[in-house]
Formats: sequence, structure tokens, C-alpha cells
Amino acid sequence: MTQRRKMIEVALPLEAINKEAAREKSIRHGHPSTLHLWWARRPLAAARAVLFAQLVDDPASTDEALAITDEAERDEWVARERTRLFRLIEDLVKWENSTNETVLNAARAEIMRCTGGNPPPILDPFAGGGTIPLEAQRLGLEAHASDLNPVAVLINKALIEIPPKFADSPPVFPGAAEGTLTWPRATGLAEDVRRYGAWMRDEAEKRIGHLYPKATLDEGSEADVIAWIWARTVTCPNPACGIEMPLVRSWWLGKKKGKEAYVVPTVVDGKVGYSIGQDPKLAPPAGRDGTVGRTGAVCIACATAVPLKYVRERGKATGLGSRLMAVVAQGGRRREYLAPTDEHVTAAKTAKPLGAPEGRLAANARDFKTPNYGLDTFESLFTNRQLTALTTFSDLVGEARERVLADALEAGMPAGARLESGGSDAEAYADAVATYLGLAVSRTADLGNSLVTWSNGRDQARNLFARQAIPMAWDFVEVSPFARAAGDVGVSIRTAVEALEKLPGRPPAVAVQQDAVRAADRTALLSTDPPYYDNIGYSDLSDFFYVWLRRSLGGIQSQLLSTMLVPKVDELVANPYRHGGKAGAKAFFEEGFREVFSNARQQASDEYPIAVYYAFKQSEADISGTASTGWETLLEGMVRSGWMITGTWPMRSERGGRMISVGTNALASSIVLALRPRPEDAPMTDRRAFLAELRDLLPEKLKELQSGSIAPVDVPQAAIGPGMAIFSSYSRVVEADGSTMTVRSALQVVNQVLGEVLSSEEGDFDAATRWALKWYDLNGFGEGAYGDAENLSAAYAVSVAGLARSGILRAGGGRAALVAPIDLPEGYDPGRDDHISLWEVTAHLARALDTEGLAEAGRIMARAAARIDLDEAKQLAYLVFSRAEARKDTKVARLYNQLAASWPDVVDAGRGEAEQAGEQLTLDASY
Repeated sequence: MTQRRKMIEVALPLEAINKEAAREKSIRHGHPSTLHLWWARRPLAAARAVLFAQLVDDPASTDEALAITDEAERDEWVARERTRLFRLIEDLVKWENSTNETVLNAARAEIMRCTGGNPPPILDPFAGGGTIPLEAQRLGLEAHASDLNPVAVLINKALIEIPPKFADSPPVFPGAAEGTLTWPRATGLAEDVRRYGAWMRDEAEKRIGHLYPKATLDEGSEADVIAWIWARTVTCPNPACGIEMPLVRSWWLGKKKGKEAYVVPTVVDGKVGYSIGQDPKLAPPAGRDGTVGRTGAVCIACATAVPLKYVRERGKATGLGSRLMAVVAQGGRRREYLAPTDEHVTAAKTAKPLGAPEGRLAANARDFKTPNYGLDTFESLFTNRQLTALTTFSDLVGEARERVLADALEAGMPAGARLESGGSDAEAYADAVATYLGLAVSRTADLGNSLVTWSNGRDQARNLFARQAIPMAWDFVEVSPFARAAGDVGVSIRTAVEALEKLPGRPPAVAVQQDAVRAADRTALLSTDPPYYDNIGYSDLSDFFYVWLRRSLGGIQSQLLSTMLVPKVDELVANPYRHGGKAGAKAFFEEGFREVFSNARQQASDEYPIAVYYAFKQSEADISGTASTGWETLLEGMVRSGWMITGTWPMRSERGGRMISVGTNALASSIVLALRPRPEDAPMTDRRAFLAELRDLLPEKLKELQSGSIAPVDVPQAAIGPGMAIFSSYSRVVEADGSTMTVRSALQVVNQVLGEVLSSEEGDFDAATRWALKWYDLNGFGEGAYGDAENLSAAYAVSVAGLARSGILRAGGGRAALVAPIDLPEGYDPGRDDHISLWEVTAHLARALDTEGLAEAGRIMARAAARIDLDEAKQLAYLVFSRAEARKDTKVARLYNQLAASWPDVVDAGRGEAEQAGEQLTLDASY
């Protein structure tokens, strides 16, 4: 039986997926990421689309397509079916459709149809933040999440394992279920998390609210304090001075126009005092804003330059001090910045509580900077008041659990087994509610520590983990846990509830703690996002949260949280300090990576491709060119493990386009690879045959990619798929000298042939367009000598005067220049153009789409359809992009990338324009 190719191996609506993935980053309410922080999460939209495309057949390989004997009729049917599936994916990836059962059921039905009603279970052995298992569950698939890191496993349990146990059940909090008949998904559980969380917060405020006094505003009224801003201090090394000098990166508190505020330090009798200034004219100039920078500090009293070496030494020897600089209160419609008072200074002077987390930070010099200054234990990252708040909240998690248990028993639930023993009754339910409350407390630690900083541009606190590191902070923010703003446990509980309400809640799923090597040794379809060398030290970073989770949930998730810190020895990350240097770390990672995918290869099905995400960006150059070391290593490991690469797709998740990277070595944020097991009896081939096969097959594969309207910027990465599919289908490719071709060499050959294929399309264009392409290669849209233009025109049998009349060229005064798209006139009508060319129409389309919108581009396309080959116009857009990228002409590359990626939308707009005019827009079947 012929193997059916899946959509992930042929065609995807990539731009729509990437657009939604990027948009998703700005969505907070209800997003699973708000349940708890995890680093480098994959977008839900991308994971959902990839899983769907792993299981759903590409129309060209279905029995229906193969039964159509007429080639043109078959191509038309395949195009229609692909368009239908594209539309389904485009609906599926929208955030608004995450709980839209109509859309989800359509996707589930398609999956069932293409899997004979028996889809394989999905396994992510590097589950991390849980995106892939969650989206598998959302698509109705049996989801298995595995990770060595207990924080990741707990997040996955909260996302996919716990909600199905209590789906469709009402809340047990007294009176919470009244008036509501149905509680779909995990909304009943979410309601209890909300109710018991509110009790927990209110109870905490009763116990420690006195530590957080209100502020008195200038007019005498009281206001809630949002934050206290502190400066770390160190004794000035000048013996004649000796003040406790503040270490402040910026004196500015707020820079919003009309709401400016800054700290004014004064030194009186050897002591530093602080007041608030609000006149922008008197604000500290840029050169004197703050006292500490990358190279050192300066004393505000004697102007002594203080090297950071001294600050580090004093921090390790005696510890750094701190002084309150400002109080931030909630005014009517603005932040009110106030000078510190004795009351607020005294309130912060509380003793360190019993039960603060123990342990030292990892010796991770790259990611952890605080140990350099004496902050090398977990408790040292918090003020005593912050430790008091977090220990109080942690203790209340256990108390809340007992209240849930009592209410659940009162509501008629049997006691049953505990959650970690597989229970689903009262004891387990109390554990479940407590788990979400514990995660909420842990999440507040990200804003409840002494490394939080103040954004003077946004008038708000910035959380510690803005990136994957624990950096040093000089002036820091202590947020109030009761201000109903960021850092309030009530806010964390609310966002957790919003996420929980939107989780699918079925079918049942499993999340286990297991290393990836063992996890991959099972019969399930892999869809996974593995770590990338040492890009992120997950275990070291997650210790920060683990110590709090263990304190609040150690008796509830006792097996998962049994170790003092997160296990690290077997973590598949290339940490040089843990493996005897870079070479040892590299060998450890690569061997472990190969073992994972070798195990997966032994159990893999021939029916479905696995999917692997890749996002490493390290590059290095040698005499053979520039290549991504991590990218090559991953591909080499896959090939050596017995996998064939059958597709590569660039998945972007950053906001906006990626055109800032034109002309650079930047990659898309992720590459998704589709892989199938290579047959044991795969033959060998040689370089010459490999090259010939590439030249034979790559043009057709490139057309398939373009039919999916892949953006030109992503073509080189996506084309690696069909190229490496050929390379990896052989057991070995032999070089001319008898050696085995490396992945690096194979990638270079693929790129070479891709360039040949793109350039070969030029031969089908009209003479004026071919002349314009050559002139653009030489001069871009800049001027060149008129004589050069004449000489070039002879080679293409066109005249400079004719090119000028056609509107694509300006000539005069001995100079000539192509007219840039942005300089073309509005209102272009191809139907009335006496000197029409493919170049001119495509340039007008690019300009109109960018400056006037889809409707105008559609009008031009409708009017041009009878005059030019629109398929060639699309090919030209890809070709001009590649030429512009080679010239590092970012603006032009962006225009043509946008046009090619938006081609289906422009076609639709053109059809609409044609229908209004009573005409019919005739297009190639690929549209």
C-alpha cells in the first residue's frame, strides 16, 4: 500500500499559523501560560496546527485523488480539498476558537476520518510548559506528557491530568453552585479555586496586613500602596566619606508626559535622604541618572569612583544594605510617588520567618549573577517581609485544602484516595484545589522578590523572569501582596481560574516525571519541543519556584516534590559547569539526544510522521560558509538515528514580521521538522546522483510550498525539508573521494539547487521583466549609467525608450533607474496599459497592497488577469524577494514577501472585483 503523506509533509497555511502564533503573545486572560511561568513555551496555535497536520492526509495522497484519472481534474480536486483544509486550520488556530466546539469538532472529525477512527496517542517527552499535550487533548487525542523536571510535570498535571478528573462537576464551596445547573469542562473546579483562593487571600491579609500600611497622600487622604522602591547600598570606600552610598541604576520613577517623577537624593551629616521631584526641567540629566552601571558605581557624596569588584567583595563579606527611596501609591487615575516615611521604613523591618526555603543557588555563572554580590541562597533573594508573605500564603494552602475537604464531604462526596494515588473523590478534589492555589502562590514569587525592578516608562513593576536568567538588581521593588495589582496573590488566583475555565477538560490525559530517554521508548506518536544545548538551564531556573511549591504542596504532591531541589544530573541540557567543560557538555547532550530519538525510532509507526520543534540560533562560519551548528547537529542526530526528514516548516512567534532579519543569519523562532522511520534496507547513493535527484524533484516541491503561500522569507528553511528528505532517505551519500557526505555539505547542496530553481523561473518571463531583474541585480533601485542600460537592453531585445514608456524606468541626463514600487502612481489600470510587463504589474500589486490595502491590490489583479500570467507574477514576487534579500534591500524584500504571503487573499479580493464587474477571474488550479 502506498504510504499516505500527511499535510505537515506537503502544505500548510503557514502565514495564517504564524500570524496567530505571534498574536497569541499579547493574549493574557485565559491563556494557559498565566497558570504558572515556564520558559520558552511554544504557541498554542502552532502546536494545534502541527498536531492536526501530523494526522490529516494531504489530499493528493488520498484514495479519492488517486481514483481520478484525468490529471487536470485531479489537480483541481486536490486544490479544492487543500483550500478546505487550509480554511479549517485557519479557523482552528485562532485564539477565539480555543473553546469553539463547532470548529474543534470539525477538526476532530477530520482526524478521525484520516486515522480510521483510531488516532495514535500523542507523546511529548520534553513536555515543559505543556503546550503540545494540552493541544493534543483539545483535539480529542490521548495525551501523554513527560518531563524530568517536577515543576514542568506539575504544570502539565494542572493543565491536562487534573481537569478531566473533575470535569462537569459543580463546586463544593457552600452556596457556590446555587443558580447554575451545568458546570462544563473544569468550570466547577475553577469556581472552587476562585472561592477558596479569595478566602486564603483575605485570611492572609488578616494575619500580615499590618506589615503593609497605607500611604498618606499630599491632600491628607489614604491610599493603598502598590510598591516600595529600595536602593541597595554599600559603604563608600573613601575613608574621608564612608556614607552608605546608594546603588541606583536610574533616579527616574515615571516618565509619562505630565506625570513625571524622580528621586532626589540629598546628603546631610553623612546620611542620604530621599525626596520626590516632579519638575522635568530639574530632572537628572542622562549622564548623571543613577549611580551604578556596567563598569562600576560612584558615590553621590564624594564622587569617588567605586569598581564593581569592591561592591562584590563587600556583598560577599558583609552583605549589601538597602534604603527605602520612594513609595508608590494608587491615586485617583495615576500612580502617586511619595517620599519614604518612618512608618513605612519600620513596617518593613520584620524578622525572618521560620520555614523560609533553604538551599543555595546553582553555580551557574552564565545565568545567575546575584551570587557575585553575596545573594547565593534562595532566602537571600527575598526581603524578610517578602519571606513572611510567601510563607504565610504557603501555610494557608494547606489550611484551604482542609476546608475544601470538609465542604466536599459535606456535599456528599465519598472520601476516596488522594490525588497522587489516582483518586477522584473528596480527598483528591481537595488536593486538586490546593494544587492550583499552590501554583498561584509560586507564581507570585516572580514579583515578590528583591530582584524585581521598576519600569519608569510604564509605571509598574517588572517581574524577575523577563528573560531566562536571575540577573542582579540594584534599586529594587517590593510590591504589595494586597494591592489588587500585579504581585497580589488574588491576581494570580484570578488568572489561574481564567485559564482553568478554558481548558478542554477531556479526554483523560497523563503527565509523569520521567527522563526523555525512557519516555520515548513507548508506542506513541511523538510531537515534541526538545531543549537546545544550554540555551535555557531549566532545572537551575525552576529551583526558584520549586522551593515554594515544595513548601506549600509537599504533602499533596509528595512523590513529585520529594527531592530538596529539582533533579539535574540527567537533565538533557549542555551545561559546561556540570559536565567538565564545553566539550563534555556537548558530548553529553548529543549522545542523550541521539539516544532519545533512537529509542523513539524503534517504536515508531510507518503511518504517521513525528514532529520535532527546533529553535537554536547559534551560528559559526568556516571556509565553506556559515551554518547553524545546533541545526546541523539536530539533523545529523536524526539521520544517524534512522529517521528520514520529510518536511521542515518555519514557525514564527515573535510579534510582527521577521523582516528585520533580512540580510542577517537570524532564523525563524522555530523550525518544525516532520520525520518518518527510514527503512532498514535503504540504499546508498553518490553525490552526483543526489544532486541530479534534487534538480529533478525540488522544482515540483518548491511549487507545492508556494501553492501554500509560504512567505518568501521562509522558503530557504522550508525547502530544506524536501532536500533533506532525499538526503535522509539514503543510508549513505558518498562523496567523490569516497567519504560520507555530512549534513553540512548536504545543506549547502540543497541551497545551491534552490538558487538554481528560483533563477530558472526567470526564463519564462517577458523580456522587459528579465531586463528589469538583471538591472535590479546590478543597481537595485539606484541609478546607473544610461549606456549600461542600452547595452543591457540589446541582450534582451528591448529598448530603453520603450522601458521608460512602460513606466518601469526613468531615463535622462545620461542616467537610468528602475522606478521603485513605492514611487509608482496610484490608480494603475492594467487593462489600459499599452506596454504592460510582468515586472510592472507585480510592482503595482506590491505597492497597492502595502499602501492602499487588499481591495486595491485585488482590483489591479482582476484587471491584469487577462493580460499576464498570474502564476508567473507570483513566481516573480518570490524571485524579487530573493534578489532583494541578497542585496540586503530590506524595504523591497518586505514588500514582495508580503505580496507573496498574501497571494490567496489578493486572489480572493480580485475575484470579488471581477464578479462586481460581471467578469470571471481565471486562475491556475493551485489557487
